[in-house]
Amino acid sequence: MTPMKKLILVIDDDRDLCELLDEYLTREGFRVEAAYDGETGLARVLSGSYGIIVLDVMLPGEQNGFDVLKRIRTHTDTPVLMLTARGDDVDRIVGLEMGADDYLPKPFNPRELVARLRAILRRSGDPPGKASMAAATVRHHVGDVEMETGTRIVLRDGEPVSLTAAEFSLLEILLGRAGHIVTRDELTQTVLGRSLTPYDRSIDVHVSKLRKKLGRENGDRERIKSVRGAGYIYVLPVRSRSVG
Repeated sequence: MTPMKKLILVIDDDRDLCELLDEYLTREGFRVEAAYDGETGLARVLSGSYGIIVLDVMLPGEQNGFDVLKRIRTHTDTPVLMLTARGDDVDRIVGLEMGADDYLPKPFNPRELVARLRAILRRSGDPPGKASMAAATVRHHVGDVEMETGTRIVLRDGEPVSLTAAEFSLLEILLGRAGHIVTRDELTQTVLGRSLTPYDRSIDVHVSKLRKKLGRENGDRERIKSVRGAGYIYVLPVRSRSVG
């Protein structure tokens, strides 16, 4: 993990929590900076280079966590883990739809936070060096969608598509197994790095966002279909029949 990846910005007005996270995450090999309101946090984001941002939904002042997340996403694709109130499913879904990579409800076990952070950083990936680029790159090409894993480039009909780390990992799995059902359990475990729980809709929100970014094939055909009780499938394109 690069030094930049190890630098975490925590935006939370709970100073005691920030101190505890600093102490715990430092022992886990991370470096931590803290901001106690949205404006200060945003200024830090724009002036620094962080591996990940931990952002609380409830912040003092005029900007809450959602406001800060929206402004962060206009400037950078740095991964964001949102802290939400336990049981508040609306906050979790809204955060994911606005571009958060994952969420963690308060109160939480610090070990769970570390596990989430490491999972996000793994899927965000380090850019490969030139010498290892060819070996690291896997190419997927299904219909008009192309992906290079080494360069983390995704094209739709030749045009680049901007994806979050979670969306990229999700698309990589679905393209690699196009035409086959991938279960929600497997997607949650592989993409988010945790087991699927009964009320966890995170993977469904990421699929929904990915669908919107890719659009429909030929304007009318859904690329990623849900299979009730099973999971999701990236649909293979229909081949044109020859005439004559």
